[in-house]
Amino acid sequence: MQNPPLHRYATRPGLYFTDDGGADAIVRSETADQVWFCVLEPVDQPSAFYSEAIRLFPNTSIPLIKQISEFKVCTRIIESTYVRETLFKMEGPNYGLWSVHIPKAWDGMRYGYRVDGAWDPSRGVRFNPYKLLLDPYGKGIDGTMQLDPAAFAYECKLEDGKIVGDPFGRMSTIDSLGRMPVSVAIDDRATTKLDSESVHPHVPWSKTVIYELHVKGFTANAPWLPEELRGTYAGLAHPTTLAYLQGLGVTSIELLPIQASQPEVFLQERGKRNYWGYSTLSYFSPEASYATKAAQEAGANAVRQEVIDMVQALHDAGFEVLMDVVYNHTCEGGSAGPSICWRGLDNLSYYRRQKNNIAYLEDTTGCGNTLDFTNTHVTTFAVDSLRYWAKRIGIDGFRFDLAPSIARLDGEFTRYHPFLYALRSDLLLGNLKIIMEPWDLDNQGWRTGQFGIPFAEWNDRFRDTSRTFWLSEADQQQGNTIGMQEMATRLCGSADLFATDPGRGATASVNFVACHDGFTLNDLTMYSHKHNEANGENNHDGSNANRSNNFGVEGPSDDPVITAKRERAAQNLLGMVLLSLGTPMILAGDEFGNSQNGNNNAYCQDNDITWLKWDWMYHSTKTPEMLRLESVSRLISIRKSLDLYHHEDFFTRLSQIGLLKPSSRVQWFLTDGTTPMEQDWFDKSIRSFAMRLLSLNELDVILLVNGECRDKQFRLPSDTEWQPLWCSAETTGACPAKGTEVEKLDLSNEDSIWTHFVPKDTRIGQVIQEVQSTQDDPEERPSVKPWPQGNNDVETVTLPGLTAKTRIYRVLAHSEAQQRVAQDRQRMLKGLHRPQQHAGDQQHKQDGNSPAEASTQQSVSGAHSNLWTVPSMSITIMRQTTLD
Repeated sequence: MQNPPLHRYATRPGLYFTDDGGADAIVRSETADQVWFCVLEPVDQPSAFYSEAIRLFPNTSIPLIKQISEFKVCTRIIESTYVRETLFKMEGPNYGLWSVHIPKAWDGMRYGYRVDGAWDPSRGVRFNPYKLLLDPYGKGIDGTMQLDPAAFAYECKLEDGKIVGDPFGRMSTIDSLGRMPVSVAIDDRATTKLDSESVHPHVPWSKTVIYELHVKGFTANAPWLPEELRGTYAGLAHPTTLAYLQGLGVTSIELLPIQASQPEVFLQERGKRNYWGYSTLSYFSPEASYATKAAQEAGANAVRQEVIDMVQALHDAGFEVLMDVVYNHTCEGGSAGPSICWRGLDNLSYYRRQKNNIAYLEDTTGCGNTLDFTNTHVTTFAVDSLRYWAKRIGIDGFRFDLAPSIARLDGEFTRYHPFLYALRSDLLLGNLKIIMEPWDLDNQGWRTGQFGIPFAEWNDRFRDTSRTFWLSEADQQQGNTIGMQEMATRLCGSADLFATDPGRGATASVNFVACHDGFTLNDLTMYSHKHNEANGENNHDGSNANRSNNFGVEGPSDDPVITAKRERAAQNLLGMVLLSLGTPMILAGDEFGNSQNGNNNAYCQDNDITWLKWDWMYHSTKTPEMLRLESVSRLISIRKSLDLYHHEDFFTRLSQIGLLKPSSRVQWFLTDGTTPMEQDWFDKSIRSFAMRLLSLNELDVILLVNGECRDKQFRLPSDTEWQPLWCSAETTGACPAKGTEVEKLDLSNEDSIWTHFVPKDTRIGQVIQEVQSTQDDPEERPSVKPWPQGNNDVETVTLPGLTAKTRIYRVLAHSEAQQRVAQDRQRMLKGLHRPQQHAGDQQHKQDGNSPAEASTQQSVSGAHSNLWTVPSMSITIMRQTTLD
């Protein structure tokens, strides 16, 4: 018995060009009564379908739906938009698919769908043929949604800039054409389209250092770029941009969403946009606003090509490209939202609904809707999209926003979800880097460590532990919640969370202390409270649990003691990220101290609040930003040079009773050189310890953690000599030294040498001259104004540090170039080394040690070369000088 021939359209949805000059159009709608494929052409050009189409004329007595239902192909002219719309009646549904072959199709063709069916919002059915819908599989987008009643399937109106109407009321009969984006066809049949594809770097997990950035915000203020390239895909691919990233040393660039997005209605009503892009409009089309104006004017294909060129340039420079994706919800929002695509095609199939009232959507994301991944076709749709970005665009991996929402069956999370299996088993996707954000807003939404192999996950426990130890509990004398055991567990890869499967290693833990969502690293050390007033939500948005520390002043400060403490704290957090086992991730700008003025939820700030500031790079002397950048770059290089970090095993696992199991790869020491006893692991007052990483074929390293507000003496293992590689105190003028005192570093006269040798007639030379010429301009020097203490009412407060060019000077208020910079840095260093007094040991304030430690110092001689003094509140990595 022979199998019956396959139906012509028994295939995936999408638009497929055919050899006869036409195209097959396929779209899924399981419950629609009729679907039309609509081609849009300009009125002043001849139509490609003149011979086939019956022209319709406006007739107020006959509804549009009745007119277009009479003919297989019809056309009409919409004078208000200067567009000719040709509608092809599609056949179906065939296994839920509607299909039609159009005789002519071309690259750049603008099109969409109209869908007719029942209008019964009380049962979750919202078909409306008056709304032109996007192709879910469309590879290009043209236009944006306007805040207009035409965008909504129900009758509503615009009053005082807000949409007013009943989403469960009558169906709207306003045509949305001209007020909504449309899909754009891209011909992908070329057999040579992948000939110039670059080689993917394929960085092993064990050597990965992730750098999270926003395509626009990273270069929007970049002075090295010509104006037309700033904030674009091409700007990120510029040679100077790539050289900066290489100089930093990261391996993998994680881009905030670059799939086409649409601002939520409430943001449009406030005149804002979703800057982060977590409001997806199309899962196949790139965000056009990040392309250059030339590419946007050339059309969707040119926009996509700019994205491909960017990815290729990053590959050629040695970087992986990871992409943040949002498959948990769409831009259509809740039931009161617009009908742009999925809601109008098949509202029942695409979205999860409340079990007790199917009229309302389930919302585990806080964004109004949740895609239903219990539907096989939603899973297929997502996999098709991911494969497209990986194969056609060249993406090396994905980070899934609110990942538990896409792994719920009957509302409950399961690591055995079909979508997760689809990702694991796919021959292409299963070999890419897949990272999960392991929490959402639904029941038991915190799922860190529970996704299993082969997925990595953001480790919020690492973030909270690091912030608590180095910031919120930095000044506490008692009542600490983080002790040596918790710190050791995070430093060793968080086995308590990620040792879930045989073979799953520490690289599954993505270690971070700051990301796009929350305070920047510098703001963690400058603000104890959020300052999100610019978002227009009365400072109610954003988290209140930041575990931050302003060190005495809310906001910028020119007090040298405060600025030194802040810098030390920031370096400690960076040290935790880059010296812990796992996969480190850094937020773009943290390597030089970028600030968002205390805004910890800057999702709607497409301006200088979120755009990185780069003027510091071109000063004639080394600014604090330059010192931070050099320090971070050196630390990344050290990590990459140590094979001790280039594996996926855990150093240490927790026993069932919560104690650390002995390991042949790591040794632990208290400051007196002894091994911690059982009670020491539970003593949360112990904030200083050492961790030695052992190797059979390379030099050992040892981490010295001094979490006390005084210099601390450590007795290191005496079986070898030790040499400091990096210390978090270096940028504030101190480093560990043998004996009883730390070594003081003089940073006051360091020049920014490279700016002296750039030819003045080059682009960079001109930038240097422009930046340095403003250093002496009084109009360009902001006065540093702290936030008021103990009061979040900022209606009478202006944002600190903003100038005409919106540059923010966080540590130093630059004036007469080198002289003022040197003077302020010298004051900072003096303030840092000011003796610290503590209750009960004031008599030992000069050396900062306890009476017991003071007596130990008196017995130190040249024979005790393993005695080192480590700066207060610091983390240090040291290495053996010789291999024994």
